[in-house]
Amino acid sequence: MDWSTLLRMPMTVLLVLAAIFLLISLVHLVRLRHHMHSGRRLAASWRALLCLVFFALALLLGGTGYALRGYRLLSEESPVVDIDAHILSPQRWMLTLNWPDGTTRQEQLYGDDWRIEAVVLKWQLPALLAGLPPLYRLDRLSGRYDDPAQEASAPRTVVSFSQNGTFDLLNLRKQYPRYLPEVDTVYGSAAFLPLVDQGHYSISLMRTGALVARPDEATQQRIGQPLGS
Repeated sequence: MDWSTLLRMPMTVLLVLAAIFLLISLVHLVRLRHHMHSGRRLAASWRALLCLVFFALALLLGGTGYALRGYRLLSEESPVVDIDAHILSPQRWMLTLNWPDGTTRQEQLYGDDWRIEAVVLKWQLPALLAGLPPLYRLDRLSGRYDDPAQEASAPRTVVSFSQNGTFDLLNLRKQYPRYLPEVDTVYGSAAFLPLVDQGHYSISLMRTGALVARPDEATQQRIGQPLGS
């Protein structure tokens, strides 16, 4: 993962700031001990206050950065992931996911279509005035059957992309809405397309929060053909 990709992740920026504030608090702690040994109690009290303030800021930024694991900044149109599909048996597929940072992942999927979902966060004042762009993260990948009856009874596949478990900004916003007033909108966006053998699909996210899925030209031609032709 290169630096340009890392800097698009708010987690990286917040954890770097947390490390800086932690170092500053350690510097004040060293000065505090020096003042205590010198008997300068007033100066020591001032250093103790600064040490606590910077340590609290480090904890706040570090915790927020951890809660934003997996989120990325949303630009005008952000490439999210590419998907390559290969059929294993009827309605059973092997999907290879390729992220812009070079990460790859393979998942088996059941169904006639793939469906991918993302979570988008937007902000209220003062974060909006500060120019903080929307954030997004992929939420899940699932299979989808064309037949509703089969959808209810056939094997289902759901792949989670969440990295944070319960300690995620989305879950924290639901549990403690009063303590996260800057989060204005939390909503989901989804896209799905038919699965074809050797299909290649590109998924991107618009700044409006809409997921866009595009098959390449060869895949688009196969989508219009019956399976096995």
